[in-house]
Amino acid sequence: MHHLKGKHALITGGGTGIGLAIAKALAAEGAHVTITGRRADVLEAQAGNGLFALQMDVADEDSVVSGVAAAVEARGPIQICVANAGVAEGRALHKSSLEEWRFMMGINVDGAFLTIRESLKSMITTDWGRVIGVSSVAGLRGLKGAPCYSASKHALNGMIKALSADYAKTPYTFNSLCPAYVDTDIISRNVESISKRAGVSEEEARHMMVGVNPHGRLVTSEEVAEAAIFLCGAHSGSMSGQTIQISGGEM
Repeated sequence: MHHLKGKHALITGGGTGIGLAIAKALAAEGAHVTITGRRADVLEAQAGNGLFALQMDVADEDSVVSGVAAAVEARGPIQICVANAGVAEGRALHKSSLEEWRFMMGINVDGAFLTIRESLKSMITTDWGRVIGVSSVAGLRGLKGAPCYSASKHALNGMIKALSADYAKTPYTFNSLCPAYVDTDIISRNVESISKRAGVSEEEARHMMVGVNPHGRLVTSEEVAEAAIFLCGAHSGSMSGQTIQISGGEM
């Protein structure tokens, strides 16, 4: 019997990468999963088998408010909220513009805030709920070469911990997943960026990122998804306020 049968999950950035892997894993457990993102064609290509596409821009408050409301109207209260949408770019601080800083914060921090805020409005009318922020090891330490990104993920983790404290005596939990370098399209884009900035080949740039992971390989999206499934499990109620590393042994 699927523990999550009939429960409504909403995942931002659900059309690709980590978000899609979590969406598929939740759907396999019986959940009705709303996947959101800015590109309708990408979402529609994944719809079906328990996944429902919803075009939504987490950086736009009106889009999130109306989008989440539409999802709730269609599939009921959100009981699993996965704030996954994010951007990952590395740049030296003295070369970073305020516009670049605000763009990253607008998605990684404001987007998570809006997603969680709107999801909680229906979640707290139910008797069970899970909120998961997809963060990064950069939210636990300073990631060299990515001060703005690190700041955004520290902010996400701080919000999750505070929410856990606020809702400690309720049936709702709040946790962050903090993977190291994951094998997604973001890695591919950063390989090109690092290659140009460092003056190395794309293969060397990829090795630079893989080398950060102690186990010598990229983390898979499915490994991150398994951690999300654990946090939604039947006996997960005492796991809250945690920043869970999926990083191949990094301490």
